[in-house]
Amino acid sequence: MTSTHQPVAEPSPAIPRHVAIIMDGNGRWAKRQGKMRVFGHRAGVKSVRRSVRFAASHGIEALTLYAFSSENWNRPEQEVSALMELFVRALDSEVKSLHKHNVRLRIIGDISRFSMRLQERIHRSEKLTENNSGLTLNIAANYGGRWDIIQAVQSLTEKVAAGELQPGDITEDLLNQQVCLHDLAPVDLVIRTGGEHRVSNFLLWQIAYAEFYFSDVLWPDFDELTFEGALNAFAHRERRFGGTDPIHATVAS
Repeated sequence: MTSTHQPVAEPSPAIPRHVAIIMDGNGRWAKRQGKMRVFGHRAGVKSVRRSVRFAASHGIEALTLYAFSSENWNRPEQEVSALMELFVRALDSEVKSLHKHNVRLRIIGDISRFSMRLQERIHRSEKLTENNSGLTLNIAANYGGRWDIIQAVQSLTEKVAAGELQPGDITEDLLNQQVCLHDLAPVDLVIRTGGEHRVSNFLLWQIAYAEFYFSDVLWPDFDELTFEGALNAFAHRERRFGGTDPIHATVAS
């Protein structure tokens, strides 16, 4: 069966339309400072702020940040509690600024496991910014790539059970419409900080044709210069989208 949902091979711009970042290294950063892991997470919020500002000023359409994976619940209870509180405070302190700068905020993932207090903050923040037309900022919280695919499959099987869809009618395009971020430009570039070289169950469906950039910089130290380096590397990549002829990303003059 032929799929049509993958991007058409066109000349890639120097600036990716959609960047996704695996923000890794907060705990190690804190350890090097002789502090508890939560201090690293707090420092990481400043890097989020810098990255959002950089993305917006460079014409990037969407920025997706991996804040809390579905596997992170296995961390020590004290750290998880601190992360949840930090999430609430970040929403309270940042959403007005995001709205002022025309940023649309969306949270992707299964938020039902969060406290009602946090869920209320999430809904309020999304509602406030939903009509903004600038950068779309996606925060992946209690998110997992496998969960994303499973919830998409469940949505389609419900249609099959209701007689609205035949199993043979299910295509990649149809499944693609059910996963998170389906209404945005495909992910062009995935950045991972902290020196690790793995995707950690992040956007497994959405990054099929993305370019990868790995940095040894720990997330709290991720700044505009590091982000610029990732974009420069992307601009020199040859993107084929499964074809044989290289599609060059040319650097804007």
